[in-house]
Amino acid sequence: MYVVYADTEGNIYEHEQWTALARSGDMIVELYEDELIPLPEGATLVSLPDTRPVGLDPVTGHMAVMEGDVQAVGALLPQGYTRLYVPSYIKTDKEQKLPLFGYTAVVWKDDKFYVAAHPTDDPYKWDPLQCDSRELRGQVDSLLAKYPDNRLYQHLSHCALQYECLTASNTFLQRWEGAVPVSYSCNAGCYGCISEQPDDSGFPAPQTRMNFRPRADEIVQIMLEHLKTPESIISFGQGCEGEPSTQAKLIIEAIREVRRTTDMGYININTNAGLTDHIRGIVDAGLDLMRVSTISALDEHYNAYYRPRAYTLQNVEKSLRYASEQGVYTSINYLVFPGVTDREEEVEAMVEFARRTKLRLIQMRNLNIDPESYLELIPKAQGELLGMKQTIEIFQQELPDVVIGSYTHVPPAPLARAKAHYE
Repeated sequence: MYVVYADTEGNIYEHEQWTALARSGDMIVELYEDELIPLPEGATLVSLPDTRPVGLDPVTGHMAVMEGDVQAVGALLPQGYTRLYVPSYIKTDKEQKLPLFGYTAVVWKDDKFYVAAHPTDDPYKWDPLQCDSRELRGQVDSLLAKYPDNRLYQHLSHCALQYECLTASNTFLQRWEGAVPVSYSCNAGCYGCISEQPDDSGFPAPQTRMNFRPRADEIVQIMLEHLKTPESIISFGQGCEGEPSTQAKLIIEAIREVRRTTDMGYININTNAGLTDHIRGIVDAGLDLMRVSTISALDEHYNAYYRPRAYTLQNVEKSLRYASEQGVYTSINYLVFPGVTDREEEVEAMVEFARRTKLRLIQMRNLNIDPESYLELIPKAQGELLGMKQTIEIFQQELPDVVIGSYTHVPPAPLARAKAHYE
């Protein structure tokens, strides 16, 4: 397996001699055959600016840094794949931060590209190739014409057409999981937030946060348009907004109005779940699914990344436990990073957290971050490094009733709780 690199114009090459290596946390490590899969459809190869690749020189038997006008290369994986390693590189300018993407180690082997990744879920619904741009454009025009005064549809049209957000696109295509953003404010200051960054962060947010408070009727219009099939999911809490539960009053009003009209589909919230009282109100209004964003079940690590304002990880746990007890299908949006998520203490804490909260699903999500910045931010490792592949296997063994996936699922059995609430 050979090193993959790029020139300054973005052309990609394989090294004819050097063996590819990878990174786990801040360590450069060897790769093994069973950790590699062919580059999936929908993946993108990108160069890492201000870096140089590191490989194993078979002549000397030592690691070496490629010289010249070259850059390391990583793969950006589609949904459904969990990366096992980060590309092996050094920075040529340590002050420069990499753009906010989830870079995965990539190699050249048997005349094709391979990546260090594990297939965690069926990628079909989140494959960009399943989104026909002409059909999307037509549906955007149709719904904007039908609801000319709905600012949420106008906002989502930009997300779908400019950012190519698949959840926003689903809202217009009226299929699978669709988006209904509601909040311009947040109760956390996540390091690496994709919609809002302070000016001195060193890296720009890749998308713009919504800047208005929607009306209940705008929310209801989108929800009713989307919830037309038994497997439809409409979701509060998108990358283009803050924390949705800060607008709990609006959400509760909208859910109750929608459920007076239809019991079709599922209502979901993507949330940090820190505002426990607000979450309880939303659950009681008739919520079906709840996905809670987390990066760790350890306070010090969680607080370093999320920088919560007036809530704690204990609040998050209380919210999850309450939702589970009320019959909501609960999951976590687990932001994972090789060399951190697979630390012994992290794995043990997450297994116990999942048991206490009665989680139904763990969604493994590759953390989009500059690796050096993240590693400087969080606590140092305390125990053994288990490896991402083994970590997934431990979750499967220790949590047999918890689904290990990558995105929101429709529950395996119909939920009766929502209908009971609004009746």
